Amino acid sequence: MLTGAAMKKSIKSDFVAGWIKEQIAAGKWAVGMKIPSQRVLAEDLSVNRSTVVAALDQLKAEGIIEGVMGKGTLVANNTWSLLASLPSPDRDMTPSAHAGIIDLSRGELAEDVFPENYLNDVLSRLSGKIQTLGYEERGGYEPLREAVAGYMARQGTPVSPSSILIVSGAMQGFQLIASGLLEAGSSILLEEPSYLYSIHTFQSLGMSLKGIQMDEEGLLLSSLQSAWTSGQKGALYTIPSFHNPTGTLMSLERRKDILSFGSSHKLPIIEDDIYRDLWLDSPPPPSLKSMDAAGNVLYISSLSKTLSPGLRIGWIAGSEAVIERLSNVKMQADYGTSSLSQRVAAEWLGEGLYEHHLQFVRNELRKRRLAASHSLQRYLSDLAEWTIPKGGFFIWLRLNQPISLKELYTESLNEGILFHPGSIYTEGSSRAIRLSFGYASPDQFEEGIKRMKKWIIALSK
Repeated sequence: MLTGAAMKKSIKSDFVAGWIKEQIAAGKWAVGMKIPSQRVLAEDLSVNRSTVVAALDQLKAEGIIEGVMGKGTLVANNTWSLLASLPSPDRDMTPSAHAGIIDLSRGELAEDVFPENYLNDVLSRLSGKIQTLGYEERGGYEPLREAVAGYMARQGTPVSPSSILIVSGAMQGFQLIASGLLEAGSSILLEEPSYLYSIHTFQSLGMSLKGIQMDEEGLLLSSLQSAWTSGQKGALYTIPSFHNPTGTLMSLERRKDILSFGSSHKLPIIEDDIYRDLWLDSPPPPSLKSMDAAGNVLYISSLSKTLSPGLRIGWIAGSEAVIERLSNVKMQADYGTSSLSQRVAAEWLGEGLYEHHLQFVRNELRKRRLAASHSLQRYLSDLAEWTIPKGGFFIWLRLNQPISLKELYTESLNEGILFHPGSIYTEGSSRAIRLSFGYASPDQFEEGIKRMKKWIIALSK
């Protein structure tokens, strides 16, 4: 039986091995590439060199890396054996797999944020109305596209139903754009940090991500100007409303500047607006799409954050020619989004129920945001900095102490606390943490922050 010290060392070596696998799976370390030395890894991950040695031995046994005479330790494999050796996300990252875990990482809302029986009420309205469920038109169920167009018009972004493509969630929208519109070798410009760094849709198709600096008003135009020149291949991806992970709300003037730059420099813009409806203080400025006279903006939204992620309903709005192209690509992928889900969504959006539903959701999120603010102020006011967002449900916490976030993550997980380290959302180093107040209850959020404080103090000594 392992002693307490041996058990802790084993956990740390497993963590180091898992981190190295993540770098390979993400494409940061390619086959044949020499990995950093034991000394560098130990320093970067704030662990003993013996822990790194144990992790490397484990990876060599699994065939992930290999020692080559005169060359050092190289990546040997990044495909089947690596994927098979990675832990299942459902097993290791979801609260259902860990009894009593406090999940401060979850990018969705808890069930008690929504009105009781809200979905059953809509499903009962559909009873008797559905005669058959066959394949829909390529662009999606026509009444749903009409309902989406009407809803966007009420938001201030008028589009025609023929300029809308229904997709199976925003993630599929990204995949269709990447595979159907962009070329290998393209540069995807995006906020630094950004949610897009945490997925690998674009990188897997041979595209690179290039971070653009931000301030409290959103993307910095000067940083964008230095990163892009006309004639390049690529696009700008941005989350202007309640940005993930920072919660930043892009100002109206900044939106106009970014839109003008994109138009004049032939830089296509992908506007991810899935958090727009979750404003908590006042409605956000007009969407980029609503101010786009040149047809340069592709707009993505979804019901996953505001209604139900299980419905898998999202949409892309753009010029008819672009939507036609994406519709063809989608048909090759899945022959259309679920007919039943599309009918449920159409019922919500077409009858005005959605706006009423959002009022309830916003009221509940305001209560949770206030409780989260009090908890952070009570426990971390002298250890970190943060800005309370005006919408959405993410708080970007920046630690004052130069501690290892990887160690903090491991120790917090051992304590039953799950959060997202900032390194997920950036290519550089980060001393930030993304916290969600939308999933854990206010009492759970406070308990999680209280436990995290203990480890932040311990690791900073």
